[in-house]
This record gives sequence, C-alpha cells and structure tokens, in this order.
Amino acid sequence: MTPAVALAVLDQARKSSLGMFKHGSLEVEIFQPAGIDTQTPHRRDELCVVISGKGYFVCGDTRQPFGPGEVLFVPAGTPHHFEDFSRDFSAWVMFYGPQGGEAA
Repeated sequence: MTPAVALAVLDQARKSSLGMFKHGSLEVEIFQPAGIDTQTPHRRDELCVVISGKGYFVCGDTRQPFGPGEVLFVPAGTPHHFEDFSRDFSAWVMFYGPQGGEAA
C-alpha cells in the first residue's frame, strides 16, 4: 500500500492513526496528527518511518529534529511524541514484539 492510499483511508476515517496491516506480532499503522500529538506510551516496541514533513521528536529525555525518510525507535513504555511538526507530517508506525518490549 502506498502512503497516498493509506493517508486517503485515514482521512476518510477522520482519525490521527489507523491500522493498515497485521501479521504475527507486527502491526502497521498510518499516523498523521492534526496540530498536536497526544499519544501516550505504548506497551510494545515501536518503529516510526517518517513519510513526509519535519519537526521534532521527543523520546524520553531526548529531543531531536526529524525529516522525511527518518527511522525512529521507541522502546516499549517510553513517553514520546512529535512536536512543532509541519502540516504535511505523516509516518508509518510499526508495533512489534511482546508486551513490555524485546530484551536488549
């Protein structure tokens, strides 16, 4: 599925995220917050791939700029969010592994 198709489905659903694929422990969502990112920590490890847009990614005590194509990892249970992002920001978000995250 292309990002354009996934974003069109998300737009019709009028949500900030929507599940697009699931296999085993892997769940893939399309994510496009409007104005503010209100997500809370997740119980599984997360990998985000930025489709478009730019801004800042806050993960734990770290704040870093991000842009298209960037891959961002969030360990299970870690507070995180995107801030000061452009209106065109969107990302693929992948959750995987067991509750509590995988062992290092």
